[in-house]
Formats: sequence, C-alpha cells, structure tokens
Amino acid sequence: MNIDLRSDTVTKPSPEMLEAMLKAKVGDDVYKEDETINALEQNIAKLFGKSDALFFPTGTMANQTAIKLHTNPGDQVICDKYAHIYNYEGGGASFNSGVSCKLIDGDRGMFTAQQVIEAINPPDFYHSPLTTLVEIENTTNKGGGACWDFEEILKIKQVCKDNALGFHLDGARLWNALVAKNESTKQYGEAFDTISVCLSKGLGCPIGSVLVGDGELMKNAMRIRKILGGGMRQGGFLAAAGLYALENNLERLKKDHKKAKELADALILSSFVKKVEPVETNIVIFELNDKYTEKIFLELLSDKKIKIIGMGNNKLRLVTHLNYSNNQHDRMLKVIKEL
Repeated sequence: MNIDLRSDTVTKPSPEMLEAMLKAKVGDDVYKEDETINALEQNIAKLFGKSDALFFPTGTMANQTAIKLHTNPGDQVICDKYAHIYNYEGGGASFNSGVSCKLIDGDRGMFTAQQVIEAINPPDFYHSPLTTLVEIENTTNKGGGACWDFEEILKIKQVCKDNALGFHLDGARLWNALVAKNESTKQYGEAFDTISVCLSKGLGCPIGSVLVGDGELMKNAMRIRKILGGGMRQGGFLAAAGLYALENNLERLKKDHKKAKELADALILSSFVKKVEPVETNIVIFELNDKYTEKIFLELLSDKKIKIIGMGNNKLRLVTHLNYSNNQHDRMLKVIKEL
C-alpha cells in the first residue's frame, strides 16, 4: 500500500469529476467563449461578492497577476517571512513586477495590524521603496495550515484603508480555513481587494486557481495573465472539475482535518518527535529529536512506501487529502506507533 502525504496537490480526479469534465461545454476562452470557464468565474465571483473573477492554470500565476495589478516597479509588498509569494514562487514578485518584499517576523505565518503599521515605509521618504500592498496567506503553508483570526484581518484591512494600500489574500487553502472556522466567502470578499483561491489542493481538481476582485482593479487581469503565458483555449474541461469540486468536495474537508489531528496526536506520543505544531486544518509539521536525522527518517518511510516532505533542519510536513483513504490512515497511525 503506497501512501503519499507530500501535499494535497497529489490527488487525482474521481470518476464523477472526470464525467463532469467530459460533459463540459467548451469554447475559446481567449475570446471569452468558453461556457464552463465563464460559469466557474461567475460562480466564484458571486461566492465572494465580487464583480470579476478570472480562471488561471496555477495559483502562482494568479498571485503574480494580483501583485502586478496592485503595484508598480520599485514598490514594496508587506508579507510574512513564511509567505508563499516570497518563498515558493521563484522570485516572481521581483521578476514579473519589479517589487521587493518587506518581511514581517510573524507567528506561524501570521502577523498583526500593529506590525503592518510598523512595516509601512513613509510615503514621502523617497529613499525607501513605496509601500503599496499588504499580502497574507490563509491557511499558512509553512505555518502548518494555521488559520488567521478574522478580527485581526479586519484590523489590517483598516490599516490598508488608512494608508491607501492594496490588500491581497493568497487563499490557496482558504477553503480549509472556511470549513475549519465556519467563516464565509462573503466575509473574505468584503475584507480583501483581491483573493486567489486554489481548486487543485483540498478540492481535488487536476489544475486551476481563480483570482477575484472588483471591476476597475481587475480590468487588466486578463492582459497580465496573457503576458505571463496564461491564454487558454478550451479550458472548460478543467473548469468543469472546479464546478464539480465546489458542489461536492467542500464539506468533506472536515475529514482531512480530523485525520491530520489524529496523525498529530500519534506523533506527539512517539519516541522520535521533538515538537508538533498545532493542527487546525490538513497540514501537520513536526520536528524530529536526535533519534533520526531528516534524511534517515525519510528513507525509513520510503522503505515502507510512505512519502512525506522534508523542510530542512529536521522539520517534516505531511498533508492529508481526499485520496488518503481510511485504510491508509490506519496503516499510517500503526507505522508511527511502531517506529
């Protein structure tokens, strides 16, 4: 039995999702004639209470487009030191938009409104970059799937409003946060200027993310997507997977969260773990003690046909997902107990 807990991106479409994809009505999306992409965009825009949405092949491209919409070359973006846009998007912020990042030393990828205030460069001090955007990530990837306190988000929103700053949410795993905290898409739509949401992680689609925002801000989004190489033709076959997932795979995220918590509880009791980060959603990050090195531990799991990710410094990550079955979960718990 192979078990792959490297990421929730390793999932494959279910037969039902594939059937929905086969039945999709498609056209040429460059001409905005793909019925299924249009339907997905309208659906997600309505969910967040925004006027516009645009389908992207990847979450990175959606985030990079958002940064470009909010900034000019030479500007600065405030984000956490753990932020995906800083750590895992290939330096795209500087390459695509010519901006730098002011990194906040937050807690598990999250920071406070006061920290944002302290990070803003004085707009009349021309020696420093002009701060134009604040970006947050929910849930936080490197923070172990942590969920933001929405009240703090609203405080940061006010800081952005007071200082004429854009506010972007990298919501790659926002669906997990919404389910875990019983929050709504409308709440988030009111708080942020732009939001990117991923369909190919917890929702189990083979590909795709969507960027939402309002008219004036979003008017150049399609042009930027094209510049980044994201012009698509009959992409409705992919968008159909997103429509199916929104209808069928949201509530089941609770199962992934439950399994992640059970894995964390088992790791806490094990003899080889020094620390386990608090678990709120589907990500478990833990640190090994001196019993194993990261390399040896990963090899040990590999021999048992189990894949997880090493994060360096003896930290490891595992992520539960819809293709992680109950039988696999029972075996994983058994392996943790016996190691």
